[in-house]
Amino acid sequence: MASLNIPGVEDPDETGLSAPVCRTVTPEGDVLLLASGDSAAARAAAHAQDDDLTAVMEITDVAPVSVPHRIRGRAWVAGWLTPVRNEQRAEAALLLAERHPVGELLGIGEALQDPAPGLYGRTAWMMLRLEVGEGAVDDLWGTESVEPDDFAEAVPDPLVAHEAELLQHLHSAHSEQVRGLCALLGDRRDVCGLRGRAVPVGLDRFGLRVRFTDDEQHSFDARFDFPEPVRDVVDLRRAMHVLFEAAAE
Repeated sequence: MASLNIPGVEDPDETGLSAPVCRTVTPEGDVLLLASGDSAAARAAAHAQDDDLTAVMEITDVAPVSVPHRIRGRAWVAGWLTPVRNEQRAEAALLLAERHPVGELLGIGEALQDPAPGLYGRTAWMMLRLEVGEGAVDDLWGTESVEPDDFAEAVPDPLVAHEAELLQHLHSAHSEQVRGLCALLGDRRDVCGLRGRAVPVGLDRFGLRVRFTDDEQHSFDARFDFPEPVRDVVDLRRAMHVLFEAAAE
């Protein structure tokens, strides 16, 4: 989930960018956003002078499985907001469509053929560019700032497109094996009593994050690192097999 805050700009309808159609990051490290053309963010960007509209995008990371306290972390990206204009519109539209196919909504044909102002000559949507000035992340490992160069050079985790499906599969089809990871918790291995639960809440190339709940309904998260970072789902199957085997022993 993402929201955009623009200091000094009021949003009486509370629309803003609380639910953008899609967003992505360009090779240069800018954030592209597809916003409603009548949102406060789009109106402010359309009337601002170049590079003088500051904005902060907040991204909330929510676990794709049903557990209490589902927020896994938050990130903030601050910078300067401008509309995507002229010849840059087609390139930006193609990038968004490639990474977030949303059918006819993006109207790629119009983007390449219609030179009219606005997004594809339509007033319903506007593409915005957020030039990153600084960033920060607050998650299980603490709070840390992110420099624009590091943000631009970062690459998506290879499991990001499949994480929700994989976590839901682990929870529904391998819940006993996930619960068996209690054996790897050392002094806290008795957390999974008769009514204890273990729910997988995070997965990336480095490991698995599980939320354990004991008989008294006290919860905590534990991280299980893979022997080495996985590159794809095939690597993940091997890594999970090793993890489950270690717990069984």
